[in-house]
Amino acid sequence: MRDAPAPIKWEYFVAPVLSHVAQQILNNFGSEGWELVQLAPGPNPDTLVGYFKRPLQEA
Repeated sequence: MRDAPAPIKWEYFVAPVLSHVAQQILNNFGSEGWELVQLAPGPNPDTLVGYFKRPLQEA
């Protein structure tokens, strides 16, 4: 019988996402390995809040 693979450990990041440059912001985070989990309304109509995750890089 094989051992179960180790579970993935995640790190999380919360950041404002300005509506007028959302694509650029999301592409920048994506290029750093961050995966968008959810966008939620921000404190004003032009701002969203992005919730991101990526696998934790263990040293």
